[in-house]
Amino acid sequence: MHKRLERFLTYLDVQKNASPLTLQSYRNDIMQFLALLNQYGEDLGAVDHYRMRRFLAWLKEQGYSRSTVARKLSAARTFLRFVQREGGLQSGSWAAVARPRQEKTLPHFLYYHEVAALLEAPDCGTLLGFRDRAILEVTYACGLRVSELAGLELDSLQLEERLVKVYGKGSKERIVPLGRVAAAILEEYLQRVRPALLALNRDGAATDKVFINHRGGPLSDRGVRLIFQKYIRQVSLREKITPHSLRHSFATHMLERGADLRVVQELLGHVSVSTTQVYTHVTREHLQKVYQQAHPRRDI
Repeated sequence: MHKRLERFLTYLDVQKNASPLTLQSYRNDIMQFLALLNQYGEDLGAVDHYRMRRFLAWLKEQGYSRSTVARKLSAARTFLRFVQREGGLQSGSWAAVARPRQEKTLPHFLYYHEVAALLEAPDCGTLLGFRDRAILEVTYACGLRVSELAGLELDSLQLEERLVKVYGKGSKERIVPLGRVAAAILEEYLQRVRPALLALNRDGAATDKVFINHRGGPLSDRGVRLIFQKYIRQVSLREKITPHSLRHSFATHMLERGADLRVVQELLGHVSVSTTQVYTHVTREHLQKVYQQAHPRRDI
């Protein structure tokens, strides 16, 4: 079973251009599925509707959210379809097990005054503080995912045209504009701060990554998250605010100021406009809140 899993992950990597984080998620999810089969002394040939339902029930017992359960079930089914195409599994009732109905939740975003406070929180008098300011500015200016920001390389930047080449999910490329303020801060970071941080690398190893950690190496996804959490605690007490909230804020603020939904879809790198439409609900909710707070005859 594990040899088939490795072939499946290689297929996702080579044929589907899956990101390292996506590959790790698939590995973890499928390993859980295989471990449950092994616990009952069963192999892939025994998989049917009943065993998929058992996996679904086990996931719910572990306390996973509906979205996580749906993802893990989808990963297992995708793996089984791959094994079936290889001739290692007959078609069966396992394919008919439906994903759980998803909870309809709105993305958590920051109001503009909160974003402004967040961007100004780092101490730009220090190397790391200035780097952190550049990270926050670029993330908000371009609506980037954490992995996209950490993956930025020097040849991705076109500062004269204020454009950034971004590689999103599935290594899909898109070009995103960079605001004037963010571009100026990023340019100073590249000229003054980045070389100083690179000099901290004891091995003298060079890197093409734009953002550098305190040891002179590439900044990881986890490093970006820690930086964000450091500053968000200074400016907001709200829960469930994550680095992805800056991306949500980017989309929400663009739509609030009249941006076309299709344009925001392209900027975010969404395959389907339906994914972007959730932000129209966020802006409606904001408008209703403002109306209830401000209209003099709201309660009449």
